[in-house]
Amino acid sequence: MNVNMEPETCEQLLSQMVSFNTVNTPGASTEQPLGQYLDSVARNWGFKTHILPVAGRAPNVLITHEVKSDGKWLMFDSHMDTVDVAGMTVDPFNTKTEDGKIFGRGTCDTKGTGAAMLWALREYAKENTGSMNIAILFTVDEEIGGHGAKAFANEQCQTLDWEPIGIIVGEPTMMTPIVACNGAVRWQIHTRGIAVHSSDPSRGRSAISDMMRVVDAIETHYIPTIQAEHPFTGKAACSINIIRGGMQTNVIPDLCTIDIDRRLVPGEDGKKILPVVEKILDNLRHQHEGLQVEQAKPFIMNGLDPESGKNFSANVRQILERYGYDSTPLGARYGTNGNAYSATGISCLILGPGNIAQAHMKDEWLNLEQLESGIRGYHALMTEPPESWESSVN
Repeated sequence: MNVNMEPETCEQLLSQMVSFNTVNTPGASTEQPLGQYLDSVARNWGFKTHILPVAGRAPNVLITHEVKSDGKWLMFDSHMDTVDVAGMTVDPFNTKTEDGKIFGRGTCDTKGTGAAMLWALREYAKENTGSMNIAILFTVDEEIGGHGAKAFANEQCQTLDWEPIGIIVGEPTMMTPIVACNGAVRWQIHTRGIAVHSSDPSRGRSAISDMMRVVDAIETHYIPTIQAEHPFTGKAACSINIIRGGMQTNVIPDLCTIDIDRRLVPGEDGKKILPVVEKILDNLRHQHEGLQVEQAKPFIMNGLDPESGKNFSANVRQILERYGYDSTPLGARYGTNGNAYSATGISCLILGPGNIAQAHMKDEWLNLEQLESGIRGYHALMTEPPESWESSVN
């Protein structure tokens, strides 16, 4: 794919975006070449661009189109990173189109939303009849740490001389509005033992054996007690998904680690999760003399509460309904960049072309009719006059 070629269609733009390997890799800046490409395309189309540094990661890229200096700003968000490509049965970076579908990593999650947003903005600007200021933020690190969205919400947004009335967060929703998302707490628990030669295990202490007690306690005394649920996103959940321990077969292991994923429903406070687990671990310490077990610092992302941006959401849904879209508000069991924005008081709604069932798949694809639907829907929101958004302040 020749990324120096001016895209003549949104499908070509998407193909060029997919050609960049942006697999989320901790400690790397894989999204930067794609960000540079989008910066170049946007400037060639007459838009202003802003490179927003993110500590330890590639920068976010903000594209703006100002119509009125004192006008309202509607913002869109799409993340540039993708999940891994191992095991894919289609070429992850060279798209192919077949049976009305475009295949490749990120076509669905979520470069398709970004391409549709940027193409809709291109059309909106060429018409030169709108009165809403538009911004598109291409973020980094959504798939793992969410550092791009957090950086914008907590730092970068305050450096702008405007603030958005709300953010449309691009994810594959079949262009049906998602108003609530689950959050997550992810953390590790370590047990520490005494390493000795396996010819005499009695001289040591197995961290793996101790971890078996920890796993049993969590699955017996914590996970079954989780009762939280939400009408939009279902029940809260918890699972132990990774375990690591041991150095080699003839050494008693002195370290074992598990990774836990606790899904939060909107309204739950992630800071309250580890203290509950700590009480269970403390009981284990009393039951098993010498047990060394500790919880590491968690990753916390609270859920997107539909109450936090209900006026903005109502406006978006009314506009979509007028243009023939299904405006029924739904919830999602997964998290998005919207969780980070809502945590700082920014209204947001999740909306984009594609079906989440195709995301992360070995043959990931996006229906081209959905891509066109995304362009139309985003364009409809951009062209809506500012007075239609008067009630968006919550």
